[in-house]
Amino acid sequence: MKKIAILLVMVFLAVAFYSCKKGERLKYPRAKKVNVVDDYFGTRVADPYRWMEDINSPEVKKWIQEEKKLTDEYFSKIPFRDRIRKRLRELWNYEKYSAPQKIGKDYYVFYKNSGLQEQSVVYIQKGLDGKPEVLLDPNKFSKDNSVLLAGLSFSHDLKYFSYAISRGGSDWREFFVVDFRTRKPLPDHLKWIKFSGMAWYKDGFFYSRYPEPKKGEALKQANLNQKLYYHRVGTPQSQDVLIYEDPQHPRRGFSAYVTPDEKYLIISVWEGASTGNMLYYKDLTKKNSPVVKLIDKADAHYNFVGERDGKFLILTDLDAPNYKLVELDLKKPSRANWKTVIAESKDKLEDVSYVGGKLIATYLKDANSVVKVFSPEGKYLYDIPLPGIGTVYGFYGKPQDKETFFVFTSFTYPPTIYHYDIERNQVKLFKKPKVNFNPEDYVAKEVFYTSKDGTRVPLFVVYKKGLKIDGKRPTLLYGYGGFNIPMRPSFRLTMLPLLENGGIYAMACIRGGGEYGEKWHRAGMLEKKQNVFDDFIAAAEYLIKEGYTDSKHLAIFGGSNGGLLIGAVINQRPELFRVAIAAVGVMDMLRYQKFTIGWAWVSEYGSSDNPEQFKYLIKYSPLHNIKEGLPYPAVLVTTADHDDRVFPAHSFKYIATLQEKYKGPNPVLIRIETKAGHGGASGTTRLIDYYTDVLSFIFYNMGIEPYQNMK
Repeated sequence: MKKIAILLVMVFLAVAFYSCKKGERLKYPRAKKVNVVDDYFGTRVADPYRWMEDINSPEVKKWIQEEKKLTDEYFSKIPFRDRIRKRLRELWNYEKYSAPQKIGKDYYVFYKNSGLQEQSVVYIQKGLDGKPEVLLDPNKFSKDNSVLLAGLSFSHDLKYFSYAISRGGSDWREFFVVDFRTRKPLPDHLKWIKFSGMAWYKDGFFYSRYPEPKKGEALKQANLNQKLYYHRVGTPQSQDVLIYEDPQHPRRGFSAYVTPDEKYLIISVWEGASTGNMLYYKDLTKKNSPVVKLIDKADAHYNFVGERDGKFLILTDLDAPNYKLVELDLKKPSRANWKTVIAESKDKLEDVSYVGGKLIATYLKDANSVVKVFSPEGKYLYDIPLPGIGTVYGFYGKPQDKETFFVFTSFTYPPTIYHYDIERNQVKLFKKPKVNFNPEDYVAKEVFYTSKDGTRVPLFVVYKKGLKIDGKRPTLLYGYGGFNIPMRPSFRLTMLPLLENGGIYAMACIRGGGEYGEKWHRAGMLEKKQNVFDDFIAAAEYLIKEGYTDSKHLAIFGGSNGGLLIGAVINQRPELFRVAIAAVGVMDMLRYQKFTIGWAWVSEYGSSDNPEQFKYLIKYSPLHNIKEGLPYPAVLVTTADHDDRVFPAHSFKYIATLQEKYKGPNPVLIRIETKAGHGGASGTTRLIDYYTDVLSFIFYNMGIEPYQNMK
């Protein structure tokens, strides 16, 4: 009977797969079309779904509900969906810790999730051997878990701590203050904050906020005229002191940091995501001291690392695409007097921590971490031994600390915390997670392939040991390619169901990212954006050529800028892929700059307001290059109703156009998360549900039944 049952399931799946390919097209909700045409320098471009930009209108809400109903019905018919959810819950259910961070003289703070808690809980303990106690439990913020913990900061004297919340996953933040000793919430409640932390100074903190948006416009109104304030604990927000504004440059934003000794306020001034930044400071030891424009030209990136005797350590890519560390004397700050402390090398200098009287420098070598230790003067001392090839982050602390922590992870190595004795250069295991899988069963390797123009590109490939590479393995290729963000090896629990069922996970380190410094980034931005798509397509072709998979078993996945990537490549090479997952993507390249923080991406993409930039944007814009007659793969677009970074109308207009023009049998659906923001699903349950649907969609449209023996 068992064999017959299995046979019947296999027949059902075969029929389902066959009907998906040969059967009738899904009946999609009707989306009205309006006569809206824009003239871009003589080129007329229709925008029939412009009405979807009014996401609060009854018409849009009705369309959303109809799309949600269709998508829910589709997923409800996938017979193995609950098996994937069950396995994901099993994998997810392990204790997760963040690296402890020392605060004050004796205390350590860290995050812990017992396994399936919706949000991690903040714990604090006195000394490394002390008893942990709950400091803040964000699971109590709201009954439906729609209010998320989005930041935490402590005053230098540990009198107070402050925390940020996000409602429904929005980028907007609200700040609250708590008395550290009594744990009593104080009346402080700050609003309309975005892209800002809390920089404590004495009995208050510096932060940045925007003007209150127009009623009903918080999700889409452009974020302009940010101002830097100082808030004193116990006073209403209306009495906050304005520290700095720049009304002549309404797009400028301000990030504040106060040095541990409270001598200096450091202000990083930014205007675009890819334009570099300026660096200002204020001497807090002098009453009414002015804000000094230390570096007043955004011709490079300038990241403050630390201060020593009136000299600032700055990590910069000025005349150094792979970055270098320089020392700037406040008494003679001209560039001619800057001193190079750590010179540029062939590997990207990704980060530097000034802790324990040492400079701990993290490099990227072919997208893998290497950590070196230098003296404050820049003399190389030694490497920090790492468990293997992978990714490292951490090394937080103050110049006088004698210890710090870091996290090491890789594709088959769950995030593991290590204690580092700075004086002795000794690494000891601190916390190792116990995940319900055996890392030794898998292999992860880095290979290199050649892109269309001959560029050598790294590609990570992960699969189960002993897997038969027969050219038909279900494969998921992931990519991003933008904003100088590197793709690095890290543990992807959500990909284990793919690997456990004979699949392959691949991640391409394409141009536009930050794997090889600013040159690599610039080779994939503005008029060179096509390089990003060419690199990704070449990765897919490599996987097929080398016998890992074929076009019938290849899925692709990307989010945000990576969602743009997916939308572009399936227009250019639709026959190359079987499944495409485009999450919270930038799909309308002609209007993205008109919403929320989109204007800040003009330095990365260009703008349709510029006649020369319009010419290349219109060539690859995912929305505007959907064509009838193309053999599109199965497409799942995902977005969230509270995404106020990549406005959800991008995904709405894109899927409406695809459903209108694509007449083939493959499903082209949209999954819309409610009470969630740019990260999509929030909280453990929703994340599991999200990846359950993503993986189910991939397997189902490849005609593969996972976990056949699962009860």
